[in-house]
Amino acid sequence: MSRSITSSTANAHAKPAARRNALPARLSPGMACDTAFRIIARRHLDAVLAQHDGTCRGDPDALHQIRIALTHLRTAIRFFSPMVDDARRPNVWAELKWLNGQLGMVRDLDVAIERVVAESGDELAVIAELQHWDEKRAESHRLLARALQSARYRRLVEQTSMWIDSGPWSTRRSKEAIRLRRRTLADHARERLTDWETTLLKKARKLKRLDVARRHQLRLLNKRLTYSVESLADLFADGAAAAKQKSMLKQLRKAQRSLGQLNDDVRGQALASSLNGAVLDAGHRFLNRKREKKLLRTASVAYRKLDKTKRFRSSDLAPSSEPEV
Repeated sequence: MSRSITSSTANAHAKPAARRNALPARLSPGMACDTAFRIIARRHLDAVLAQHDGTCRGDPDALHQIRIALTHLRTAIRFFSPMVDDARRPNVWAELKWLNGQLGMVRDLDVAIERVVAESGDELAVIAELQHWDEKRAESHRLLARALQSARYRRLVEQTSMWIDSGPWSTRRSKEAIRLRRRTLADHARERLTDWETTLLKKARKLKRLDVARRHQLRLLNKRLTYSVESLADLFADGAAAAKQKSMLKQLRKAQRSLGQLNDDVRGQALASSLNGAVLDAGHRFLNRKREKKLLRTASVAYRKLDKTKRFRSSDLAPSSEPEV
């Protein structure tokens, strides 16, 4: 039987001696990318650990927050590739993906049950048909709590923490590896944000013609860009840059909410179809063409407005002349 893990235990694993030298509290434009990655990744790993106990207890909000923190962490790894693409990264990535999968089933059931109840009021027939959903949710949570208390989870926390602080990516001596680590955060961020936004908007122009799978990929691109801009909040300090960030996030979040609700509908329908008995009728509550058209229209408008926003320039982030350590 695996022993229980607490937040304090997890944090102890997350703070090896090599990390005792405190990182800067905030990001800065001229900061070197290796330092910036450690700050951002550490923030999100710590956020995952902070929600561990609540998630184990079955708190839906803690579950939601731990998923957000985990997605932020995975996004940071993508944002700083190829700098961090070393021999250990695939294993770190696979374990983070495993954890996300453990969290996903319970969260999908929470969202689906909440949706059915909200739209049906206190209809006794609906409450009765959801009994099986509640049973499935309880079973899924037991499996999730077991995963979060497992040796595999403890290894994930420790190995991810060590990789962030001192993985092979941080000591490679090739000229390219050194260049990537020393590059200023402002230059890397401008290039990455521009590339990701360009790709997102190109795909978004075909939004109404996308099938479910491609629409899901667009949602992931949207989330990736949104979370990256949020993680770089320290860089948008002055008026013009802060206003641009606020405008960008406003449209990205509008599109994300709409695409997220569409994805929840698809997941809810899949869950309903996977359960037997009267619950099959619940699946029809997630199929609403009028709702789908409205959500697609909202997302499309948000992307058109985002497309009119000027792209980030290096001057928006005011990089300093020398990289900071």
